[in-house]
Amino acid sequence: MEGVLCIDKPAGMTSHDVVARVRRAVGGPRRGKRRRKVGHAGTLDPDATGLLLVLVGRSTRLVPYLQASRKTYEATVALGRRTDTLDASGAVLAEVDASAVTEERLCEAAKELTGTIAQVPPMVSAVRVDGERLHERARRGEEVEREAREVTVHDLIVEDFVPGPTASASLLVTCSAGTYVRSLAADLGERLGVGGHLSQLRRLGSGRFSVDDAWTLEQIEELAAEGALSSALLDPADAVADFPSVAVDAQGAVAVGHGKTLPHTGHEGTVAAVDGDGRLLAMLEDDGSVARPRMVLAPADGTSEETR
Repeated sequence: MEGVLCIDKPAGMTSHDVVARVRRAVGGPRRGKRRRKVGHAGTLDPDATGLLLVLVGRSTRLVPYLQASRKTYEATVALGRRTDTLDASGAVLAEVDASAVTEERLCEAAKELTGTIAQVPPMVSAVRVDGERLHERARRGEEVEREAREVTVHDLIVEDFVPGPTASASLLVTCSAGTYVRSLAADLGERLGVGGHLSQLRRLGSGRFSVDDAWTLEQIEELAAEGALSSALLDPADAVADFPSVAVDAQGAVAVGHGKTLPHTGHEGTVAAVDGDGRLLAMLEDDGSVARPRMVLAPADGTSEETR
């Protein structure tokens, strides 16, 4: 029982809540002293909905690779109102009449936020500063200095605009991993001179995965009760199909399982190593001369899990 589940996360649940429900569905009773591993690739805030990738079993080792993929969101921004959390859950800090905002100016401001930009993580994020997560300090009413991080906004498209004292903009956002859409919403409001916050967020895609192919938690639990959950699990090799791959023979599979290097694969960077049946063995890092295993999914001796 391992692979990747595409879950359509409902509002009002944390990503951890979703993982806990999936763990109960797939894990059942403890196996010896350990439960089956379940994790997720890319946190969604409780109020957000949409695609959450949940990984089961040894596939949890793929989290860093799936987490780093490009994301697509459907976002709604309320213009004319600033909040302390940059979204609808926070306390209102200021309200300004946004009636002067036009769709033309909105599109111009969105274009200014497209490309590689510097973004300051919000205080409600999970980023660590001095060893403590920002949201923990924010709950104590603290505000600390944060370093700006470079992110890429590939597309910021205005899909709809409703003018008024509190205007509303619907956006389609495609961005790099690590981009805070709530910060984009606030920055958009600041560029328009009226402030703003994120009022709704839905993740439509993550890498090659789409919310159109996602399951609800209720469907996952029904499949588990019927003993048919494997029909919803995506094979690990399919999950990393966006990366180049190389097929290795039996001798190469043993070498990879023991964390040994392979000859240059013909690709540079991250490469998926698969066996003759297309099963994922490991993720390699190829420097142009040799390929080193960085994550071993199927170790040859059953003990080595990861080579760093």
